[in-house]
Amino acid sequence: MSALTKAKGFKKSKAGTYLSIGTTAFGAVGVIKQAKQARFDHDTLRLVDAVVSAAAIATGIALLLRELKRIGDDDVLLG
Repeated sequence: MSALTKAKGFKKSKAGTYLSIGTTAFGAVGVIKQAKQARFDHDTLRLVDAVVSAAAIATGIALLLRELKRIGDDDVLLG
């Protein structure tokens, strides 16, 4: 099994999905800081960018949670 095949398998695993959720959520920290700074500076364009980024993060996490549920449904031990 090549390293690329192992990496693809990890990406579709529960551990890989949890890692993806964590890194995506960690990205939210930067977006929150950006939004706070934009509000402080009264920078509407930066604030809109932060809101759009937050929506992308929320969508990404929702997709990852759906994938995690699908992985759980495929697991024989989980029923």
